[in-house]
Amino acid sequence: MIDPMSVPLAYIITFRCYATWLHGDDRGSMNRPDAHAAPVRPYNPALENWERTNSGPRAYLNAPRRRAVREAIREACAYRTWQLHAINVRTEHVHVVITAPVPPERVMTILKARCTRMLRVAGLAEATERIWSRHGSTDPLWKESDVTAACEYTMENQGGDI
Repeated sequence: MIDPMSVPLAYIITFRCYATWLHGDDRGSMNRPDAHAAPVRPYNPALENWERTNSGPRAYLNAPRRRAVREAIREACAYRTWQLHAINVRTEHVHVVITAPVPPERVMTILKARCTRMLRVAGLAEATERIWSRHGSTDPLWKESDVTAACEYTMENQGGDI
């Protein structure tokens, strides 16, 4: 059994581009307060339409943006001496497998901020554009086999290179 007071070996962190997966989406969605206790909401076209109508434009990562995001994440990890095990920047989301001595929510916040800054400085995003959705996924990896599996998932199971 894993000691809950111990520190994970790494985390797999996933964050999405703004407005690319809304409540009511046919992939399912959850209410944040009970995300671990509640079942996934079923597809609800009316809710998805309401969410889409009441959100800003979707943000996507085209090839130049993906390159900038990868570079920003690598620079942030090097600057903070975090160990970046794997990274995959997709059109609508980012996966990283990382070891860092701070809570994973803080890691995600720092990475999003660094990526946003890089995109804006490079002229790839407008100053007012919302690029990232709120929060994301921060799953702990307790064993070497978990880290290996997360790296494989990140690098090999996301579809072809884009």
